[in-house]
Amino acid sequence: MKTLYLRIVVTTLFVMLISSLLGFVFTNVYYQYKLKPYNDEKITHMAQDIVAFYENNPRSNLHDYLQNTGNLGYQIFLVNQQGDQSFYGGAFRKKELDPTVIQNVLHGHIYHGISQFPSTAFITGFFDNVLSNTIGVPIMIAGSPHALFIRPNIELQFGEMRVFFALLMALTTLLSICLVIISTRYIVNPITKLTEATKKLAQGTYNIELHVNRRDEIGHLANHFSKMAKSLEQLEEMRQEFVSNVSHEIQSPLASIQGFAQTLQSDTLSASQRSHYLSIIEDESRRMSLLSKQLLMLASLDKEEDIIEKSTFDVAAQLKQVLFMTEWSWREKDLAIDMKLPSTFIYADQKLLQQVWINLITNSIKFTPHGGSISLLLTQTDHKECHIEIKDTGIGISEQDLPYIFNRFYRADKSRNRKEGSSGLGLAITKKIIELHNGKIHVESQLGEGTTFHIYLPLL
Repeated sequence: MKTLYLRIVVTTLFVMLISSLLGFVFTNVYYQYKLKPYNDEKITHMAQDIVAFYENNPRSNLHDYLQNTGNLGYQIFLVNQQGDQSFYGGAFRKKELDPTVIQNVLHGHIYHGISQFPSTAFITGFFDNVLSNTIGVPIMIAGSPHALFIRPNIELQFGEMRVFFALLMALTTLLSICLVIISTRYIVNPITKLTEATKKLAQGTYNIELHVNRRDEIGHLANHFSKMAKSLEQLEEMRQEFVSNVSHEIQSPLASIQGFAQTLQSDTLSASQRSHYLSIIEDESRRMSLLSKQLLMLASLDKEEDIIEKSTFDVAAQLKQVLFMTEWSWREKDLAIDMKLPSTFIYADQKLLQQVWINLITNSIKFTPHGGSISLLLTQTDHKECHIEIKDTGIGISEQDLPYIFNRFYRADKSRNRKEGSSGLGLAITKKIIELHNGKIHVESQLGEGTTFHIYLPLL
């Protein structure tokens, strides 16, 4: 069985066969223990009624009476002490009967051949047309003891019904097989489509549409597969864009370094020119170094494995430390700093969060004009979180740029940021670190009116 379709069909048919066999066995067991004693008792009463009617009407013709009774749907065997035998009604398939049984009935005992008939797993005794499968009762005919054996004539009583049920079972089985084959194709067809789509996906084709209009598990699987294909397509686009951006970011300083290095080989340069070109090379080298560090950090954060080393520390003290580290920058621009940082202990990675505060505070300093202000506010929420608000009165971010500022290599003002040494990775790193701490970050900004970053981090 190489295909799922064939496997389901064969498995279903096998289950149908096994269930039919088990159903027959269990039904037969029910007959042997419940119905057979009931049938034995019912036919015994019927045989006794036949004997009672004749004994109460001894002048009636016994031969005609038994013949008519047999024609009504019974098989009758009559025997006397001399061994004279007569059969009425339907014929028995087997006419052998133990002589001891006959003698017992002639001596006045009742023979319960139906209840005593041997039980087997696949033979229902009720339908076994043999003389031993009868009820035997004694009957006096003209003062002479006789033995009367009787059983229902199944062929006459249930002939049409047996054909009907046989035809019903045959048609049911045949239609079931046909419907299983058809319905299995309906079930397997979406899986076949998924298999073909998986092959395309493995070959790098991500634009896949699966037209599976079903609401069951297979339908959900197809929908999730389509979403996965779209996510992989977006991921591939991001990867290609990322490689392109990295190549561009590296190419630019490398071209500058190469160009100025060649210029420095000229003997006609003055000392001031040589010093200026060397400072440019130093700045470009520093920018490449920062870029490589940030790329390494992003790669480590993307793995999310053994990157976080949590400990309990005072986040307010950490924010004050970052402000102290950047004091020269904000004092040089004569920025006003407003702090409301009550002591708040959290359980987090101290080194990674320090990088977050450095990125956000240095951005605020960088984009806030001379004489502006920066405020830091720390509060605790009702959801066991701490809320850090970093607000500045800087140049702000335009509404069209706001949704993309956390994307890697995105710059709202490309010319300004490139001159100031920005790689466009700082906010992407910031968001990734906060998400690794199960936190949230969002930004509010208006062009020319400043920017506010809101960070929510769990306390524990």
